[in-house]
Order: sequence, then structure tokens, then C-alpha cells
Amino acid sequence: MKLPKLLLVSLVAVVASTAAVAEQFSALVFSKTAGWHHDSINAGVTAIQELGKLHDFNVFWTEDANRVFNDKELAKFKVVIFLLTSGDVLNDEQQAAFEKFIRRGGGYVGIHSASDTEYGWPWYTKMVGHMFHIHPPIQTAVLKVEDYNFPGMDRFAKRVLVTEEWYEFQPPLSDKLKYLLSVDEKTYKPNVVWAEKKIEGKGMGDFHPISWYQEYDGGRAFYTALGHSSATYRDATFLHHVYGGIYWAATGNGFKAE
Repeated sequence: MKLPKLLLVSLVAVVASTAAVAEQFSALVFSKTAGWHHDSINAGVTAIQELGKLHDFNVFWTEDANRVFNDKELAKFKVVIFLLTSGDVLNDEQQAAFEKFIRRGGGYVGIHSASDTEYGWPWYTKMVGHMFHIHPPIQTAVLKVEDYNFPGMDRFAKRVLVTEEWYEFQPPLSDKLKYLLSVDEKTYKPNVVWAEKKIEGKGMGDFHPISWYQEYDGGRAFYTALGHSSATYRDATFLHHVYGGIYWAATGNGFKAE
């Protein structure tokens, strides 16, 4: 049976409207590497796509900076997720477009080696907050909650055993950072030497940050150093933490645990 043209158009409009309402926002996942390439990238992309299905937001993934880092394409998104990026991944024009995106109120989420990205771009490094310095071998350690009053923090125990590649960071580049997670250095061995690069790590002392956020240059920036291994992207608590960062960076909506 053929439907009348007017009815068919109306049904299409209703379906399109319903789909638009279902998507809270659109997120760009960017995973280009010009340095170390993590084998966990595909697992991370799949996990974020599943978060999109669970929480009704659209996910677009690419490693092609030319395709998306311009004013027209970035305007389609509320948040850009640097997933396991490394090295120099954007040229000058692409950097300028991303800066404008943030200044218009956009959000940034950095996961793990996003802090090992674009060392020569001061605007980016200040947005990330701390840049990567070195890491020891993967170890189990105690992860500590610094602040529950942020989206995605409500499922962490106050102190919890986590196995991770524990990044040691350079000093902070912003005085606006608000810390969410830290690692207890007394519970693992932070000392490490990379002889070939002539780099040494001794840990960060009594306070070793792992995740933080800040309002930045008109927009919002969230970073977590967790997320090295593929298996981590099957951990429900970690994924809830990542979604909390995505949600806040995209919307600016907070969360009170108490």
C-alpha cells in the first residue's frame, strides 16, 4: 500500500526529529599519532562509540586532521576527544581552527598520551595542564579520589587498586587545574631511567595527579592519564569516568556527589 505523499513526508520529519532529540551532542574522536602508537586505540574508539549508544550522543572518529580541523567541520561538534594521540598532529591552520573552537565554548577531552602531544604548541600544553615526562613499567598501585563532585567520579572507591602505565608529568602549566584523581607513589616503584633518551624519573612526590579539569580560554578541558591498555576500555568504572569528562566538556553541566 502506497502512503499519501504528505503523510510520508510527515513521518520522515517525525523520525528525523526524534533522532535529533535522542542525540544530546556530537563528539569528535581524534586518534592521530606522530609518535608512539598505542595498540589500544581501536579498543578506545569502540568503547567511546558504545558510550555514545548508552548515553545518546553521536560519535565521529577519524585520524585525518585535514578532514575535520577546520571551522566548518568543528562547528558540528561540542567536544573533541584526543584519544591516545602523540607527537605533532596538527599544522598551523588546524591549530588555529581548534583554538577558535575552544574559544567559542567547545570542549576538549584528553586521554592518556594526549599529554604526549604537541609539545611545541603552548596554547595546547596549557590547556592539557601537565605534559608527559616519563613512565616506569606497568604496575599495580593505589588510585586515590581527590574530588567526587564532578561527573563520572561517583563510582570510584576512595582508594582503589588499579594497574596502569603511571605517567610522571612535568610541572603544571596552568594555575586553574582542579584535580580529580591521584596515585599513591608509596604503592609502586616510580623510579625509571630511559638511557637512550637520557631521561630519568623519580616520581612526583606526595601529590602525583592523574586526572584533572579546568575552564580554559572560553571552553572546557578535561584530562585523564588512565587508558593505556586495551583491557582498561572494558572497565566500567574507567568508562564512566571518561563519560563524565566528555559530558562536562560538551555541556558544562556539573555533578554533586554530596
